[in-house]
Amino acid sequence: MEFLANSLLELVTQTSSNLPPDVRAAMAGAINIETPGTQSAQALDIIACNIDMAAEDQAPICQDTGMPTFIVHTPVGVNQLVLAKAIREAVAEATRRGKLRPNSVDSLTGKNSGNNLGPETPVIHFEQWEQDEIEIKLVLKGGGCENKNIQYSLPAEIEHLGRAGRDLEGVRKCILHAVWQAQGQGCSPGAIGVCIGSDRAHGYSLAKGQLFRTLDDVNPAPELAALEARIMEEANTLGVGAMGFGGKVSLIGCKITAANRLPASFFVSVAYDCWAFRRLGVRLDASTGAITGWLYRDPARPVDKMARTAGFPLTGREIVLTPPITEAQARALKVGDVVLINGEMYTGRDNVHAYLMKNPPPVDLNGAALYHCGPVMLKQGEGWTVKAAGPTTSIREEPYQADVIRRYGVRAVIGKGGMGPKTLAALKDFGAVYLNGIGGAAQFYARSIPQVLDVHLLEQFGIPEAMWRLRVDNFAAIVTMDSHGNSLHADVENATGAVLETLKA
Repeated sequence: MEFLANSLLELVTQTSSNLPPDVRAAMAGAINIETPGTQSAQALDIIACNIDMAAEDQAPICQDTGMPTFIVHTPVGVNQLVLAKAIREAVAEATRRGKLRPNSVDSLTGKNSGNNLGPETPVIHFEQWEQDEIEIKLVLKGGGCENKNIQYSLPAEIEHLGRAGRDLEGVRKCILHAVWQAQGQGCSPGAIGVCIGSDRAHGYSLAKGQLFRTLDDVNPAPELAALEARIMEEANTLGVGAMGFGGKVSLIGCKITAANRLPASFFVSVAYDCWAFRRLGVRLDASTGAITGWLYRDPARPVDKMARTAGFPLTGREIVLTPPITEAQARALKVGDVVLINGEMYTGRDNVHAYLMKNPPPVDLNGAALYHCGPVMLKQGEGWTVKAAGPTTSIREEPYQADVIRRYGVRAVIGKGGMGPKTLAALKDFGAVYLNGIGGAAQFYARSIPQVLDVHLLEQFGIPEAMWRLRVDNFAAIVTMDSHGNSLHADVENATGAVLETLKA
């Protein structure tokens, strides 16, 4: 198996950096039908540029490379222990090279392993088959969309849709609700894998398995094919749009399977994936480990460019902010304003926010811009280089954010997906704003960060959760929650909920 290590490293690298052609085609379709000049159209333009940047640089499309999940088919007689060891080594090497973010955290101590290895990490599923080659499929599904997975137990009362029974009509209501509840927190437009039936645990596994189908295939079961088509049509009338900004495309794929169940149970399990739908596969020679073919992509075919514009076209109407930001500057902003930040910015995710509840910050946050971001960083000499740095889902910080704003004078919170009423009230009371970045656009934002100035709490929390002090140039974001009590996220959720009501029958 002399070529196995390189083959596996190439699989991980390509999966992290090169979006499959079927996903590219679906995203190109979304871009083409979105209304020009809208916030969703702006978001899609940035996404397109980010896809191109990632492929060109072989860098992570999104900084959250998730928990690597491998589906492996081997001929009878292949030593699966050797193969599993090689997969783990490839994951660790890809992490060292900045192709994966170190995401494996001890659930008891909270300590990051630093190399994506640990108990049950990465996830590897083995099956034997009667073919001569080894097949390995890989999906990288980030935490933001993983948190929007959802499971229903029928019969049930579904928000906005009423009673859902143990039939395909009840299943339809569950799936539509799953798309609606993800909003921008799941980095829409997304794709969903669905399992009807099975038990709680295996149902989720089978739902995730549906994400290995191509977006343009047709379900072999006629009734499921019809349901998939109907879901695609109805979900895209909801108006969730790119990043939850409102728009014409909320879903780029719906794939459904059915499995036998217990008489007492009727589960509908939904695996939600974001637009950064990263999955590829390879066929390997069973004796050498060399790649004999790719799944989902043809490496001989040139990668089609996605971008129609050179990133984020400036209009001259953008508002430039240079931290420290004053209360007057924050209160002058309103929902819909486009902001460009120049100067210094700090990152802070789950661990930093929890830390700030009990400890003073290691930096002065008065007037600061606090970025909900877990970047991919590489140590080079005495300094650090940003390899990927898109926003993370902000709602996880809702229990802390109001207190952080009140105690420390933060004026701008940057993330994706919006925040809740407690944070909205704090923005109004203390004069601050929430700025929405484009989820998954890790390369686009990395190019806005020319310098890492310092890092705090690194040994304690690890790379994703450390507090990074960054210098940013023209860091673009949209005001979606202001200091006057306005929230685009609440408005879109209410409007799309009203549309969902019309889809009861």
